[in-house]
Amino acid sequence: MEKKISTDSGIEIQPLYANPVPMNELPGEFPFTRGIHASMYRARLWTMRQYAGFSTAEESNKRYHYLLSQGVMGLSVAFDLPTQIGYDSDHPMSEGEVGKVGVAIDSLEDMEILFSGIELEKVSTSMTINATAYILLALYIALARKQGADLKKISGTIQNDILKEYAARGTFIYPPQPSMRLITDIFDYCSHEVPKWNTISISGYHIREAGANAIQELAFTLANGKAYLKAAMEKGLDINVFAKRLSFFFNAHNHLFEEVAKFRAARNMWAHITKSLGATDPKAQMLRFHTQTGGSTLTAQQPHNNIVRVAMQTLAATLGGTQSLHTNGYDEAISLPTEESARIALRTQQIIGFESGIGDTVDPLAGSYYVETLTREVEARAWELIEKIDAMGGAVSAIEQGFVQDEIAKSAYRYQQEIETGHKIIVGVNKFAVEEEPMTEVFRVDDNIRKLQSEKLRSLRARRDNNKVQALLTSLEAKAKTSENLMPTVVEAVEHYATLGEIADTLRKVWGEYKGL
Repeated sequence: MEKKISTDSGIEIQPLYANPVPMNELPGEFPFTRGIHASMYRARLWTMRQYAGFSTAEESNKRYHYLLSQGVMGLSVAFDLPTQIGYDSDHPMSEGEVGKVGVAIDSLEDMEILFSGIELEKVSTSMTINATAYILLALYIALARKQGADLKKISGTIQNDILKEYAARGTFIYPPQPSMRLITDIFDYCSHEVPKWNTISISGYHIREAGANAIQELAFTLANGKAYLKAAMEKGLDINVFAKRLSFFFNAHNHLFEEVAKFRAARNMWAHITKSLGATDPKAQMLRFHTQTGGSTLTAQQPHNNIVRVAMQTLAATLGGTQSLHTNGYDEAISLPTEESARIALRTQQIIGFESGIGDTVDPLAGSYYVETLTREVEARAWELIEKIDAMGGAVSAIEQGFVQDEIAKSAYRYQQEIETGHKIIVGVNKFAVEEEPMTEVFRVDDNIRKLQSEKLRSLRARRDNNKVQALLTSLEAKAKTSENLMPTVVEAVEHYATLGEIADTLRKVWGEYKGL
């Protein structure tokens, strides 16, 4: 009897696909399965980003200048854990974490150093930040004003996706409802002040990293997106305006064809979701997305094998029509990427973009009996999950009930079992293993970073106008108890050098902290 073969999500793969699937749609046209632009990469390749940030703003600034010199088209900023969860570097909760998984940003002074020598009008910046996204956006806007930039021209993205934090990642601060209020405040503020800014990057990446399969990543991400649409509309915002500035952030894993099918299905599904909620402008119906290669697929064993994995995932993302891409360094299962591994990761994108011919035609796998069938199967199974979530009252309710968390945990357990039994082969881990010496060339962050940041904070607090800062924080606290948009006050506060922790703590006083299930 022939062995059954399935995708990573459990879709059984037939030995041969022979039935043609009708192809009546074109790229750039609803429902955008084949791409959101008619010409796709023939006109312009995807934006090649490299996610970077570590230690101090000074050190990260050096890495950004290096990456820009090597051909990066846009910056992607990683923040340390204290910054992500609203603590200044000198807070007791920051001990041991300052500058470790990203750059430490405490105030506008740090932001000024981080982007020193970089004109914000001329670079697109993506910031992976969620619970404190409103503060980091305010800091970026304040810096742009100091540079004399036209706010109508600055472009970039804040992740700003708090729902996946409750379900998969854990860097939340406030309860769900006030967190959703902050997000819609950002939607509203940016539509007037920074219209080219992508106000949210709805992230399946961290859902996948937590153990979800491709179908769950797709379904849970789009369900969260649907919740953000509804929250904004309930606040009176026009879906044809704010939905144009929503983007998505997906993972690319190793099953090449399922990943391509996932990306194609995502565009189709989002087009129908937005249309069903009243979007009539095609740009408000388009799913634009950034991709990052799969961090959880990297192995500490035989780490140079990760170069091949990243190249395969790059193919999946670009064959699937991504708008921008970050490729992981081969050493990231062990440490932060070295300069060499970051360069190889970028060169991987450049070789595929400029040497492979992948951008010569639009949606090159379209019409493949296998890919078209798989696209429809992925979509059908994702719709089933979304319907379950809708029946629970939507994504927020499904998360509060623990449904999403349980589904991800079950998927992660199944995947680990498959590795341990040898049903799923991970080269160099459970098959083709070798005795090897540990890597010696690894990137380490200096443990003295917290001391340096704390000294900078003491100096800042001695020099700024503390009466003005306190007045603005008091005003923010009062406005948080009303329905008034908080963004103008946050921007003014950071312009007067209120710190990230002071602003986050002000809202903690009003809303409290969410403790999870």
